[in-house]
Amino acid sequence: MVGTSLSQGLPTQRQRIGLDTNVFIYFIEDHPRYGAWCASLFELIERGQNVAVTSTVTLLELLVQPYRDQKDEMAQKIFALSSTYPKIEWVPLTMNLADRAAELRAHYRLSTPDAIQLATAICHKAVCFYGNDRGLRRVKEIECIIVEDLV
Repeated sequence: MVGTSLSQGLPTQRQRIGLDTNVFIYFIEDHPRYGAWCASLFELIERGQNVAVTSTVTLLELLVQPYRDQKDEMAQKIFALSSTYPKIEWVPLTMNLADRAAELRAHYRLSTPDAIQLATAICHKAVCFYGNDRGLRRVKEIECIIVEDLV
């Protein structure tokens, strides 16, 4: 059950949410500060209370460190998790998303991955976007929730 402090900032039931890569990392690695909160978020998604959307760029970013460290078992675990976790929509980068991401990147001076993630969430009708990059606070097109502010 989600405790009082762990429930702060969680989406209301049925909200479609966008997820940045760092939220996955905190969950997978059970981050000392953010891991329990992210586990609460993923529990809501797993139970079907919320549908999440993320770009396939997330998978790319998640796999870099295991491949760099030659941890093939961890890479397989991440790939299995990403391909089987319920209620997460994995969206490939399309021409339309690339165009929207370029607009966001130009307007807010975001990194390319952040712009792609935000464009994915916006174009796939997410109500809010969870991440941990302070630069997201500048974005006006979608409510950006910074995990650091919640924990």
